[in-house]
Amino acid sequence: MVELDPERRRLEDDRDGRVRWKEWGPYPSERQWGTVREDYSAGGAAWDYFPHDHARSRAYRWGEDGLAAFSDSLCRLNLGVALWNGQDPILKERLFGLTGNEGNHAEDVKELYYYVDATPTHSYLKMVYKYPQHAFPYGDLLAENGRRRSRGKTEPEYELIDTGVFDDDRYFDVEVEYAKVDPETFLWRITVHNRGPEDAEIHVLPQVWFRNTWSWDHGAPKPHLEAMRRDEGAPSSVLLQHPELGDFVLELEDATELLFCENETNAERLFGMEGAAHPKDAFHRYVVNGETAATNPAEEGTKTAGWYRRTVPAGGSTTVRACLRRPGGTRGFERFDADVAERIADADAFYGKLQQGMEREDARLVQRQALAGMIWSKQLFLFDVRRWFDGDPTQPAPPPGRSRNHEWEHLNNAEIISMPDKWEYPWYAAWDLAFHCVPLALVDAEFAKDQMKLLCREWYMHPNGQLPAYEWAFSDVNPPVHAWGTWRVFQIDRVQRRLRTGNKDEPGDIAFLESVFHKLLLNFTWWVNRKDEGGNNVFQGGFLGLDNIGLFDRSKPLPTGGYLNQADGTAWMAMYSLNLMRMALELACHNPVYQDIATKFFEHFLSIAEAITRFGKDGDGLWDENDGFFYDELFFPDGQGGGCEVPLKVRSMVGLIPMFAVEVIEPELLDKLPAFKERLEWVLENRPELAALVSHWEVPGQGQRRLLSLLRGHRLKCLIRKMMDPAEFLSAYGIRAMSKVHEDPYVFDFDGQRFEVDYQPAESNTYLFGGNSNWRGPIWFPVNYLIIESLQKFHHYYGVDFRVESPTGSGQYVTIDDVATDIGERLTRIFLRDPETGRRAVNGDVAKLQDDPHFRDLVLFFEYFHGDNGRGVGASHQTGWTGLVAKLLQRRRSVEEWRTQG
Repeated sequence: MVELDPERRRLEDDRDGRVRWKEWGPYPSERQWGTVREDYSAGGAAWDYFPHDHARSRAYRWGEDGLAAFSDSLCRLNLGVALWNGQDPILKERLFGLTGNEGNHAEDVKELYYYVDATPTHSYLKMVYKYPQHAFPYGDLLAENGRRRSRGKTEPEYELIDTGVFDDDRYFDVEVEYAKVDPETFLWRITVHNRGPEDAEIHVLPQVWFRNTWSWDHGAPKPHLEAMRRDEGAPSSVLLQHPELGDFVLELEDATELLFCENETNAERLFGMEGAAHPKDAFHRYVVNGETAATNPAEEGTKTAGWYRRTVPAGGSTTVRACLRRPGGTRGFERFDADVAERIADADAFYGKLQQGMEREDARLVQRQALAGMIWSKQLFLFDVRRWFDGDPTQPAPPPGRSRNHEWEHLNNAEIISMPDKWEYPWYAAWDLAFHCVPLALVDAEFAKDQMKLLCREWYMHPNGQLPAYEWAFSDVNPPVHAWGTWRVFQIDRVQRRLRTGNKDEPGDIAFLESVFHKLLLNFTWWVNRKDEGGNNVFQGGFLGLDNIGLFDRSKPLPTGGYLNQADGTAWMAMYSLNLMRMALELACHNPVYQDIATKFFEHFLSIAEAITRFGKDGDGLWDENDGFFYDELFFPDGQGGGCEVPLKVRSMVGLIPMFAVEVIEPELLDKLPAFKERLEWVLENRPELAALVSHWEVPGQGQRRLLSLLRGHRLKCLIRKMMDPAEFLSAYGIRAMSKVHEDPYVFDFDGQRFEVDYQPAESNTYLFGGNSNWRGPIWFPVNYLIIESLQKFHHYYGVDFRVESPTGSGQYVTIDDVATDIGERLTRIFLRDPETGRRAVNGDVAKLQDDPHFRDLVLFFEYFHGDNGRGVGASHQTGWTGLVAKLLQRRRSVEEWRTQG
């Protein structure tokens, strides 16, 4: 048995239902405005219907947002920070950013903030927000990005740090910490550091408010908060009363003043109508505009704040302390800092145990911040699609003709979900989530398992078996990686259980595996029925997450007519078949009936393998033997285009994805499952054309180890040759999404139309898929991670005698495992300080980020990375799947550990 540190004991207590440690956490969004949920427009223009300028004055229907916010699991009671530097035109209550129409490339947060630390039960949370002392450059950011956009997509986005507001160090570092004394006592510490050369004034407003749940139904109960009588020398206190949560007391140490208003819309400002007397934006109007009548003099309402007006000396700091607790006595602040220090020590102990064997201090820092960002990016997703379409009884009826997500009226979500991030993507995405759960399982396997089960629940999954893609279009098609994610989370959890109990025969959470497996059977059937246009086991899939990577927008009808046989769509389905087969084999060890299901997926994989390698007029499938690469194939209707089938020879990640369909079956496993083994042997003996697709290796003392893959040795070497070529896919920082050979564009002409695709290492130069992302050239973590895992499986089969040249042209021959290790090291190099220069590639050429002692150890985890220099590109704040770097940095166990532990 392993002795549990305090945080792991809290996780155990929460898992067993003894104490609900995770009931409160960092659950509000960072941007509720501009989301589909809040869009009640006729045309679906979410950004325009509810812009940032409305957010301070308009009550949200489906959630809450805030700066460094914290809440219960339904965001009924929220805590968040507001700031004012005495210069800004608005109170800083939430993060600012530009929409797709305002920004150069995409919607983009224009702030600097960092998630520094977090424990999985949220017993300790810390983030840093960098707040300029000059007026926040709202207008400059809008105008300059507009100018750059008007000149096309050839320039990098104009970010906050580019405006110069940090150049003379006239800014505040605002550290926000939450610490739980117990599951319902929360310490809240806000420390403001003046990094500038002169004393500077700042207004700090710790805010507490109830989510508006009363404006949408007749007779809905309304919560209430009011000031409590203050004894001499006692902290300012507010009593909060909620019909579901019960009573809480907010204590504010040395507050200059208490402010009160209602979390309701300022109808007069926005619509010229009479509304609430003291609406949501009252604190802004009181503090910034000096409107003394804006707040409620009766000191009651549904939103409150303590107003602290502090002058911070140059190089000094000031601290604001508050506590939210149940009523009964006065807690006081005597033990406040000691209790926070205890939770910090708990966090250190938790990560110290996780990071045993990780020698490099900088690696430990990066991993801890990556995991902190993933924990901070948990969010309540509240959305009842049918109610959204129908409207609320007390509100005007939504305009007719709205159609977004109309086929998903069964969807009714109200759970905490791991988000890609909480500003750019404040909504779940099905395939992102599968990748999130792998690193999350390192720190909280129960949460990771719950997430994998969640999207398969009947109020998420469509009755036809489709998983919801993401809020903007639930019917879009993401790569089918849910089975892969489920299996990986199961394996990680099983290892942890074995280490925790000391039982090497611990089978793992079979009930979890089985419950998800049953739902994935429905999803697999949906794929087979909907995405195999010709019924020949070659799949189309459509979008599949690969924005801008090809000649056409694959989520729309092709301009040529016909359809694409997709190398990636087909490979994803082959991978899906193997994932389900492996899950079924594990289940069959406990229930023999699953052997038949495993056989079904084994044979389905063989059918796909045969199709991708042999179908079509030339019998080569989607493989081009001359190029040694897989390509999509364009199928024309009625024999147009000089022939029915034309390969589109774009060398992109599409052609590497067939590598992901690989599984190794150990002989010991086959011996446990005689029915499956008998069928496998029958197929290999009686279907020689299929047997040729399955490798086996005589291992002394072990019998026959089986390799199931779309690639035999020759084709694997061909793909590795392209992938590890610096002139093609290999970057110093990982594998590019598109080959550099397309610096000379690939051109396709059809019926007077010209289509082309070229390598772009960073910002996209096309609006092909909405203009808001670019898979054209950057390094993209999830597929790089799958490449590494796939290579490790190939090595497990082929062993040390199978060698490839890497990098291509180097004359150096290494094992496949060496290739996998090399790619992993290149990916982690994006974040780790270079031992010689001390620079982090992710920060690009921004000297302030690279060299300043108050910036250089704060790390951002972007959506993807420059294909040549590793600079962060796209969404900037913990774009979920980039958290995979935490798993890559984790010490890799030996083969013996894997074999004994799982």
